[in-house]
Parts: sequence; C-alpha cells; structure tokens
Amino acid sequence: MSRVIVVTSGKGGVGKSSISVNLASALAFSKFKVCLIDGDFGLKNLDVMMGLENRVVYDLNDVVEGRCTIEQVLVKDKRIDGLSLLPSCKSLSFEDLDTKIMNALIERLNKDYDFIIVDSPAGVEKGFEYSASLASEAIVVVNLDVSSLRDADRVVGLLMKKGINTINMIINKVNLDDIESARSLTIDDAKEILSLPLLGIVYESHDMIEANNRGVPIFLNSQHLLHICFTNISKRLLGQQVPYAKYKKKSLLRRFFYS
Repeated sequence: MSRVIVVTSGKGGVGKSSISVNLASALAFSKFKVCLIDGDFGLKNLDVMMGLENRVVYDLNDVVEGRCTIEQVLVKDKRIDGLSLLPSCKSLSFEDLDTKIMNALIERLNKDYDFIIVDSPAGVEKGFEYSASLASEAIVVVNLDVSSLRDADRVVGLLMKKGINTINMIINKVNLDDIESARSLTIDDAKEILSLPLLGIVYESHDMIEANNRGVPIFLNSQHLLHICFTNISKRLLGQQVPYAKYKKKSLLRRFFYS
C-alpha cells in the first residue's frame, strides 16, 4: 500500500509546488516508486517545473472520460527511475470531478507506488477539499510570516476534521538574515503557533526559482544546499533521525570578494 500524502498550504506563494516536486524527486532517488499528482487544475504547472511538458500526451480528463488508461497518462521522469507525474487538466473543474473516480485511481496506483504525493491548490476551497480527500497524511508548507502561519493553522484544523491526523510541517524560504534582524518570525515561533512536527527547513535561494524555470528540480544539483535539505526531509519522512541542514553564512569579507 502507498503512503498517500497531500502537500498543502493556507495561502499561495509559499513554494508548495517546489516542495512537492523536490520531495518526490528525493524519495524516488532513494529507490522508492513515487507518483506525483498535480491537484491544481487552475494552474497545471508541475509538468513545467519538472521539464516534462513536451512529453504530456494525455491528462487527467482523458482518464476520467475513458480515452486512455492510467498507465498511459503517467509521464515517467527519465532522470530519476521510479518517479512519475499524473498531469492535471485545465479543462476539468472540481465541480465536474467525482472524487469516487479519483479514489479508484488512487487504489489502482496503490499497487505500483510506494508514495503518492498530491500537490494541492493553496487555500481551503474545493481544490483543497478534493486533494485532502485522497490522502491519509499531510504536509503543510509555511513561510515565516504571520499570514502564512495563520492561514496554515486553519488548514490544520480542516485536515483534522477530515480524519487526517498525521500532519507534518515544512518551513520554506527560510532567510537567516531576516530572522536575525527580526524582519521575520523565527522557526520556534512557527513551531509554537502550529504545534506540528517539523519535517524540515528549506532555505531561501534564487537557484530554486531558476531551477523551476528550467524544468530541472533543484534536488538534482547534488552540490547544492537544497539537495541536502530535501534529502534530510525525505529521510525524516521515513522515520530516520537526521539533523536539519545547516546554512553556513559567508563572512562579510568573503561576500565582498566572492559575490
């Protein structure tokens, strides 16, 4: 049986889809079979972030309408064995989608995958309801600002009402300079406000944006700090006790001469 995990957030712009893509990549790199489901019908951007948009032949609506099989709609990543994407569809609305159909697809995928990662739309509308209904676990992605944490707190309550009790938190776009200068909240503030297990910390990096634009997950850069971040997150998801990746700040002199 697969572990079906919804990756969600209370507000947009926190980097939830980046987390979904790179966590799925890290798990597949560890030899697990992973299916990443794009649950955001309005944006449909995971195929672009993974560099798979030119290989998408069918989409979710084709499966729903019976024009192709579940095997035909899945797009396999050629760079990481065991990683597949189930693309979304802009022409399909949540009102038109029967969750019984999607639950049946999940049951089918259960036979072939160790992890099913559902990238949920931000917010608490029908897209969230749909995505959460497919999962038995959740990861809530937050930034260190009041609005992100406040909205995430509401999401946590809704997830628990749905019977999802295994809920972890990932703090994304962590900027140590902002924390030290009190321009943002702290990691301890986030832990206190949400009272969730901290699955991992992902540091702010312009390289993440560039990687998304190029369709090459930042995890694939084995020399990058974010590769370590996602590796450690995947290990903690598996129950291993590993430290959080540490960001080594350059000295002022090094920043001046090597920036």
